[in-house]
Amino acid sequence: MKIQSSKALLTMALFVGISSGWAQQTPATTVANPVNNYNYHDAFGPNFYTKNGTPTRSANGQPGVEYWQNRADYQITAKLNGTTNEIIGTDEITYTNNSPDKMSFVWLNLDQNLFKSDSRGNAVVPVSGSRNGAQGQVFDGGNKIKSVKVVSGGKKKTEIEAKYVITDTRMQIFLPETLASKGGAVKIKIEFSFIAPFEGSDRMGVLETKNGKIFTIAQWYPRMCVYDDVKGWNTAPYLGASEFYLEYGNFDVKLTVPANHFVVGSGELLNGAEVLPAEQFKRYKEASLSDKTVSIRTAEEVASTANLNASGQKTWHYQIKNARDFSWASSPAFILDGAKINLPSGKKALALSAYPVESAGQDAYGRSTEYVKASIENYSKRWFEYPYPVATNVAGNEGGMEYPGIVFCGWESKGQDLWGVTDHEFGHIWFPMIVGSNERLFGWMDEGFNTFINSLSTADFNKGEYVEKPTDLHKGAESFTRPDLETVMSSPDNMKEANIGMLCYFKPSTALIILREQVLGKERFDTAFRTYIERWAYKHPQPDDFFRSMENVAGEDLSWFWRSWFVNNWRFNQGINSIKYIKNDPAKGVAITVENFDKMALPVVLDVKTKSGKVSRVKLPVEIWQRNNVWTFKHDSTEEIDSITLDPDHVFPDNNETNNVWTAANGKIEKDVVLDGYLGTYSTSRAPLKIDFTEKNNALNVLITNYPKFTVKAVENEKDVFQSAEAGLKFKFNEAKTGFDMIILSSGDAIPFTKN
Repeated sequence: MKIQSSKALLTMALFVGISSGWAQQTPATTVANPVNNYNYHDAFGPNFYTKNGTPTRSANGQPGVEYWQNRADYQITAKLNGTTNEIIGTDEITYTNNSPDKMSFVWLNLDQNLFKSDSRGNAVVPVSGSRNGAQGQVFDGGNKIKSVKVVSGGKKKTEIEAKYVITDTRMQIFLPETLASKGGAVKIKIEFSFIAPFEGSDRMGVLETKNGKIFTIAQWYPRMCVYDDVKGWNTAPYLGASEFYLEYGNFDVKLTVPANHFVVGSGELLNGAEVLPAEQFKRYKEASLSDKTVSIRTAEEVASTANLNASGQKTWHYQIKNARDFSWASSPAFILDGAKINLPSGKKALALSAYPVESAGQDAYGRSTEYVKASIENYSKRWFEYPYPVATNVAGNEGGMEYPGIVFCGWESKGQDLWGVTDHEFGHIWFPMIVGSNERLFGWMDEGFNTFINSLSTADFNKGEYVEKPTDLHKGAESFTRPDLETVMSSPDNMKEANIGMLCYFKPSTALIILREQVLGKERFDTAFRTYIERWAYKHPQPDDFFRSMENVAGEDLSWFWRSWFVNNWRFNQGINSIKYIKNDPAKGVAITVENFDKMALPVVLDVKTKSGKVSRVKLPVEIWQRNNVWTFKHDSTEEIDSITLDPDHVFPDNNETNNVWTAANGKIEKDVVLDGYLGTYSTSRAPLKIDFTEKNNALNVLITNYPKFTVKAVENEKDVFQSAEAGLKFKFNEAKTGFDMIILSSGDAIPFTKN
C-alpha cells in the first residue's frame, strides 16, 4: 500500500474537511433488494477449519507422521442350521492396541441385537414401517452370548472368563489385565448364536426359492468397535439406518452348512477341491482364466442336487486379508458362474455370480458376472486397484448391500436395474471397504462418493449401453434444498428416513460432479480424488481429511463449496438483471449484469446469442462473488443481443428459472452514460488543486492532486451527478459540463470547480 506524503495530506486539509469525509466512507445510496439473501462473507469467510493439523492428521489432508490405527484379526467358526435359520459360532479376536492409550476394557458391536424386540432400533421404527429392523417379523432375534473369555499363553492356552456388560447393540468387556499401548495385544474368545432374520434391515436375510433357502449373512459375529484419535471409542448404537465403522485385519473363517449348500464368502475359498464336485471345481478354475463368463454350477445341476444330502454337512474355508468385515451366503439353490478380472498391475481376480433359477436369464443374472467384471476393472483402472482375490454378486432379498469382496443384490433385478445395483454395491469396495470412513456418522462419505463414481462407470460400460442423460438440476433444485432437509453432514440416524436417499447419495454425488466438471476440471479433480483414496486406503478419514486433501492436491480453497453443499442447506439462485450497450452502441460491446440472489455461490456460465444467431459461451469464476452480490462484466459483441441464458445446460441447482433468461423483447436495457463531455482537467480558486477526469473501461476515473485515483459512478435518477461513497465525494456537473460542484458527503459543503 502506497503511503501518502505529509505534503499531500496538508494540501488535502485545505478542502474544508474533505479528509474527514473520505475517512468516514459514507455508504453509497443503493436500492435495497429484499429478496437478495446472499452474504459473501458467509460464503467466503476464512477459518472454515475449526482446528489445525495434528500429529495424526496433517493439515494437508493426509495421515500425519504419528497416525495410528488399531487392528482386529478374526478366526471364526460357525454352523448354519438350514431348518431353524440358527447360526452358532465361535469368534476369536486378536485385538492390537496401537494407540498411545492403555486400555482396561474394550467395546464390541453386537449388531444382531437390533433384531431384539426391545432394541433401541426397534423402538425408533415408526408405526408406518421402515426398511430398518426386522420389518415386522416376530421371532427370537438378537445375539445370545454363551461365554466371553480372554485367552493367553502359547500351546497351553489359558482361558479366563471375562466380565462383560451388554447395552443394546454394544458389549463392553473388562480385561483381566490392562492392555498396553503402542502394540499391546489381547485375544478374546466369544461363543455366540442368533437366528437369522428374514429381512434384516435390508442388509441380510433369508429368501425362499424353488430349490431352497438363500441365506445372506452379515453383521453376524461380534465385531470390535473402532478406537480412534477423534472420539476414542466409537460406540454409537446400530439403529438400522446408519451403517458401520470397523477396524481392519485378517479373517480366517470356517463355515459348516448342509452338504447340499454352496457357500460364497468374502475373500478366497481355500478348500475348493474338498467341497466342490470335481467337474465344478475344474470349471471354477477355468473361470478364473476366462474373459468370457463360464458356467460353474448350472441350473440343471442345481435341480438334481438341491434336495440331496440335506442331512449331511460340509465345511467351507474362506480367508480374506486386510479387510474390515466378512460376509457370506449359503444355499442349495445357487447357480454359479464366473470370469477373470484383469487388474492394472497384471494381477487377476475372479468375478462370481450366485443366484437362483428364478433370477436366471440373459436379461437378468445371466449377465451379472459381466457386470461385476466391468465394474471392478473400471474402478481399478480409474481410482485404485481391487485388493481381493474374488468379487461375488449374490442374488438375495436385499435391495442391495455391500461387504468386502461380496455384495447382495435384489434377486428380481434385471437389465439396467441389475447393472445399476451391481455397479453401485461393488463401488462400495472403494468406499468404505478400502477407504474406511465412519459410515455410522458420515453416510455421504461412502454412499455419496460411491454414487458419484457410479455415474462415471455407467457412462463407460459397454460403450454407454446404460448411460443416462445428465440430470436437469433446475427441475431437481427444490428437492436438493428443501427447507425441511437436514444437512449432508448429519448422520443417517439424524435424518428423516425419506431424506437419506437425497442427503447421503444424490446431493453429495451431484456436488462432486459439479466440483469435477464446473469448478476444478476433470484432470485436477481426478488427481485430487485419486490421491485422497491412496492416502486413506485401509485407514479412517474424517470429513476434514477429505476436504483438506482435495484442496491441497487441487491447489484451491474450496471452503465456499463445502459450506454450501455439505455444512449448510443453502439454496442457489442466479439471475440476469440487465444489459447496457457501451456508449449505447451495440457495435462497441455490451455490459451484462448478473446477480447472486441466494446463499450458495457458484461460477457463472451463460450463453450470449446475437441477432445474427451467433452464440458465445461465457464462464466467470466463483471469485466474482467473493465480495459482490451483483457483478457487471463486458462482453465483446459487435451487434445487438437477442438473448442471454444463464446456466444453459442446467448443471446447477437453480431454484428460480424465471430470471435465467434475458431477451431483447422484454429484457431491461439500461442507457449508458456517455462520458466524453465530462473528461478533462478542472481547478478551483479555493486551493492549489487540480482534478482530472479520465475514462477507462467505460468508467469515470478521478485523480486529485497528490491523492490516489478512484472511480465514480453515475447517481441513479440524477442528471450529470457522479459519486464515490468510498471517497465521500459527489460531483454535480452543470448542463454545459464546463464545471461542477464537488460536494463533501459528510458535511454537505460544496466546492466549485471550473474546466481548464
